[in-house]
Amino acid sequence: MPARVITVSQLNRYVRSLLEGDQNLLSVYISGEISNFTNHYKSGHFYLSLKDEGAVVKAVMFRAYAQKLKFQPENGMKVIVRARVSLYEKDGAFQIYIEEMQPDGVGALQIAYEQLKARLAAEGLFDEKRKRPLPRYPSRVGVITSPTGAAVRDILNVLGRRFPLAQVVFVPVLVQGEGAPPQLIAALAELNRRRAADVIIIGRGGGSIEELWAFNDEGVARAVAASAIPVISAVGHETDFTICDFAADLRAPTPSAAAELAVPSSAELLVRLEQMKTAALRSVRHCWDTSEKRLQALREKRCLATPLFYVEEQSMRLDYLVRSFAAAARVPLTAADRRLAQTGGKLDALSPLKVLSRGYAIGYRGNEVLKRASDAREGEQLALRYADGQVECRVDRVTLSPTQENQSEPEDR
Repeated sequence: MPARVITVSQLNRYVRSLLEGDQNLLSVYISGEISNFTNHYKSGHFYLSLKDEGAVVKAVMFRAYAQKLKFQPENGMKVIVRARVSLYEKDGAFQIYIEEMQPDGVGALQIAYEQLKARLAAEGLFDEKRKRPLPRYPSRVGVITSPTGAAVRDILNVLGRRFPLAQVVFVPVLVQGEGAPPQLIAALAELNRRRAADVIIIGRGGGSIEELWAFNDEGVARAVAASAIPVISAVGHETDFTICDFAADLRAPTPSAAAELAVPSSAELLVRLEQMKTAALRSVRHCWDTSEKRLQALREKRCLATPLFYVEEQSMRLDYLVRSFAAAARVPLTAADRRLAQTGGKLDALSPLKVLSRGYAIGYRGNEVLKRASDAREGEQLALRYADGQVECRVDRVTLSPTQENQSEPEDR
């Protein structure tokens, strides 16, 4: 019988049918270590290999199954998968198609928690520098929790006992299950939009990691961090830590502790007020006593006991100052008078009128002063000024002194 010739496609299709027809390979649990992991973001599919000490098998996890995972697969992670075995006809690759995956040894939720915590911490969402201080005396406290749990009763009891002046703005929400995260996010947004509180308490009572998982939701953590109103996270018991705790401005170990942190104690405030009152009264008494002593000292001063004495004393002081000023002023005035007299005497001695008063006269030709006899001309009219007036005359003859004649002869020649 001649051998039958088949195509590659027929071969791969036949092998695939054999694999998928084996009931033992339709749903098999396989343990191994992840390698060559690829998250195909556009399609949402996961591509990876599972390996142990002696072998490797290719694997794919389609988007419909991948989006149900609570954690992000990573290279080197040991997992247990439920998969069906088949063959990819196009390239003849034997591979498994994963439908479920869980960490081998550590729970999926715990791994998801650690992964999200590390990622948000790397973004700086938990940095202390972005934490806001709580108001010292809030007038309104927002409370986001379940309306039926013990947490709301504990919070309301503590708030009412510690600081009854604060108004409680209660926003009831689901605190577990798939519907919880959207309600928690919406409650935070509403309180912020209305500015309905000065501080917000968000939380619930204790439970398993599954029951607390709504407070490990990434959207809830980002809403808490983005709140303009300071947020206190109070989820579970003291040993329970959630992502919400790290994103909040303050973490409280229990809901009751959150209420104590949110408001001051009215009893303690009354004690402080009483202490302040006592200190104020003591300060007032001290000021009163000090002022009274000062007043008594002023009463005993002579100027207040006999005011006229003070006036007379100041009057005497004024007289002394006037005499001192007058004496001080006379010194420069006397020296100035002396200098003025000396200068006046000099000016008087040099005055032409002083010379004229001794019998001398000054000859003028118009406005010109005749300084020498040689300046006059025979027959011209001249004026002679005396101390008491002026004389008009005519020159008949000019007679020069012998000295002047000798000096003028060369000129005549």
